[in-house]
Amino acid sequence: MVTIIDYELGNLASLCKAFETAGIEYKISGRKEDLQEADVIVLPGVGAFRDAIDFIEKNNLKKSIMDHVSKGKFLVGICLGMQLFYEKSYENGIYEGLGILSGDVVKLESKKVPHMGWNSLNLTREDPVLRELSEEDYVYFVHSYYVKGKMDDMLAFSEYETIVPAIVRKGNVIGFQFHPEKSGIIGEKILSNLREVIR
Repeated sequence: MVTIIDYELGNLASLCKAFETAGIEYKISGRKEDLQEADVIVLPGVGAFRDAIDFIEKNNLKKSIMDHVSKGKFLVGICLGMQLFYEKSYENGIYEGLGILSGDVVKLESKKVPHMGWNSLNLTREDPVLRELSEEDYVYFVHSYYVKGKMDDMLAFSEYETIVPAIVRKGNVIGFQFHPEKSGIIGEKILSNLREVIR
């Protein structure tokens, strides 16, 4: 079962609809017991880093997430959810992340923030998550912060006056800085690929 963590911060309707279209069965929960039983955990892109990590800490979910990853089960992050994988965020303060991947979340180096709209993907290596994608494909971003650091795990990036990691993967940990659920046909293709990977 795929379990989407509900941080109690916003609407998950578009993500749920996209998962249904992609044929990904899911449940929504913020309960430790449900995470412990999950085959796949999804950290969605809703809210601010501080609030999301605070919810995870207060509800004692961090150990469940880390145990899940250590067992080789899939962890998927979207936008904010991907940023939570990393060591620290500097979004309106300094906050510790999950520390699963190396790097920090910092403000975009651009005169125009947030980065909101369509941007192309630059593919860095082959992976089943990228099946049938090309560098002519565009996806939808909405973010003011991005991951900066050693990016050995980067599958694709976009450019927004700097290199923005767009898709990362380290084994069973997969992250998308953009919103596949808002990225039209390309987003559907990516979620279809994801469905096959996590099966």
